[in-house]
Amino acid sequence: MDYSRYENFDFDRISAFNMSTGFKDRSYQMHWHSYGEILLVGPGETNIFRVNQSTYNLKEGDFVLVWPMEMHAILDADREQSLVIQFSNTFMNSLLDLQRIMHFYRNLHVIERCAHPQLSARLQTLVYKMRDVFFSESADRELRCCMLLMEFVLALDEHREEFSKELSTSGKNSYNDDVMRRMIMVTEYIKNNLTSDDLSQQAMADMAGISKDYFSRIFKNVTGMNYNKWLNMIRLEKATELLAQNDMTLTQVAMLSGFRSIPSFNRVFYDEKGMAPGEYRSLFVSNRETDHKQQ
Repeated sequence: MDYSRYENFDFDRISAFNMSTGFKDRSYQMHWHSYGEILLVGPGETNIFRVNQSTYNLKEGDFVLVWPMEMHAILDADREQSLVIQFSNTFMNSLLDLQRIMHFYRNLHVIERCAHPQLSARLQTLVYKMRDVFFSESADRELRCCMLLMEFVLALDEHREEFSKELSTSGKNSYNDDVMRRMIMVTEYIKNNLTSDDLSQQAMADMAGISKDYFSRIFKNVTGMNYNKWLNMIRLEKATELLAQNDMTLTQVAMLSGFRSIPSFNRVFYDEKGMAPGEYRSLFVSNRETDHKQQ
């Protein structure tokens, strides 16, 4: 069986989970897609990856985390023995806890075995279990792999204090269930009302029925970033989703994502992605055309 089904897996219509390995080429072009990836680095002296604007030189047993819609490339790495997990954005958005953890770790793209030995060993064990289940071709393999993927994400959450310096957050949970429900209400409202006239932190704190200072502290604890940063990330997620639709102008994309002006949209987009929205769309179109030719 050919296990090297990579970059042409359509999660919109097929599955929530895919795994692949066994690629002979040592590189893969800069690209992005609506699903996320977890890559377990294989052996070899050279394993160089890029995510957004950062380049990483990793070792066997390290992990690369690519969240949905992030720019990434494999510059030079052993792809034959590495393992690539691909998961749908819809799956990650299906539970609040999965969303919360993904947003908390959004700025984390590598887990190095030397820096986090216990966590890396635990995650590696889970990935090998996924491999055994996925390549067994059992009828329930997707369900079992998704369950293991949730264990993977949960393991990250249980070790979040290890990443306090890397993510600039304390990682302490100091809120009760009632406050958490209010935060859920607010975040869901924002995602469904990105074009609202007032999505200020004060307005959202009022909606949650708590003070602005308390809202700010809890929000950063839940999402791993401050409110304005998170709001821009949500707007960018919507924008990248819309950019996949070629019949929509960049102005329409910006307005429907909640950006008040094209300059603001371009600035935030470039700061996060390292390129203009039009360039980003072109890469998506180019990658889709390449994948269709390969199928």
